[in-house]
Amino acid sequence: MFFQNSSFFKKYLLPGFVFQSVVIAGGYGTGRELVEFFLNYGPLGGLLGMAITTAMWSILLAVTFEFSRKFRAYDYRTFFKKLLGPFWFAFEIIYFILLLLVLGVIGSAAGALLKKSFNIPDIIGVMVMLAAIGFLTLKGSGLIEKFLSSWSILLYIVYGLLLVFALLKFGPEIQKNLSSGIVLPKWALGGFKYALYNMGIIPAVLFCINHIETKKEAISAGLLGGLIGILPGFFFYIAVVSHYPTVLPEEVPAYYVFEKLGFPIFLFLFQIVLFGTLIETGTGFIHAVNERIQAALRTKGKELQPWQRPLVAVILLLIGLGISTFGLITLIEKGYGRISWGFFFIYVIPLLTLGIYKMIKRA
Repeated sequence: MFFQNSSFFKKYLLPGFVFQSVVIAGGYGTGRELVEFFLNYGPLGGLLGMAITTAMWSILLAVTFEFSRKFRAYDYRTFFKKLLGPFWFAFEIIYFILLLLVLGVIGSAAGALLKKSFNIPDIIGVMVMLAAIGFLTLKGSGLIEKFLSSWSILLYIVYGLLLVFALLKFGPEIQKNLSSGIVLPKWALGGFKYALYNMGIIPAVLFCINHIETKKEAISAGLLGGLIGILPGFFFYIAVVSHYPTVLPEEVPAYYVFEKLGFPIFLFLFQIVLFGTLIETGTGFIHAVNERIQAALRTKGKELQPWQRPLVAVILLLIGLGISTFGLITLIEKGYGRISWGFFFIYVIPLLTLGIYKMIKRA
């Protein structure tokens, strides 16, 4: 798309679209995550939790982007060396745990999606996903930026249509459930934890921050990024609210809601888009690892060879697929919830204290 080459898009919108691309498959692509962290606390409680998530994302994205710009840290290894000094590796440990969890979710979701939708053996979907991620990581940042942002725009269109169709068909149910005012205890904690575990994804998008040149651009891109990241999830949430509370135990709530809509062609389109989001998220996570390896090699005067990039992708995906045997609901409920606190203590608190201090001192 022509506007992807514009300076305004690259500086203000691209980081948000890349963030949304990496978030979605592990964040709300199947709808299971929206149920687990938001709808479980009631229709209105979920919306309040979503507001907390949006504010936290926007603030942390803005501070992260400015820290990255000021210290020219465009991979997570360099970023955390500048932030944590000799303790930078603590983030990498937690990041790899999240990486494998997300790849497990991707593998589990891909298997559940293709098997339930098209009765295709799991292995076929896995091979397609492996090939796509391997190809994108081979081509590097330029193509990855274009693919992630283009697919995000397509996703916005599909999720926007989902919201429209849901309002037309389930409008009274949506209004009834939202007006019920159900807010269950710990709704704020749900939004807080959801924001936290997804914050671990932010350092994975640093490769596209090098277009940003000023403090204003960095902060604006960050604030917009939080909104860009959550908006499709908000569209989806409103549609899912229509079937509260019967949708709560569904493994893939997205499929459940689309079946209830009764538009087979639209369901088919969504399944294609959802499968693409799995590729998006896997690519973003693994590309961040490749960029980290590249940065480490350059300090020794070496380069990561093109053929090594897809090799890293395949190895990580195979490990993640092994983890996917634990099941989608278990991975999201147990894995994501517990790892949230690791990012809080190793990333969020240091960045908002030590990171801001270092930026002020450098200025």
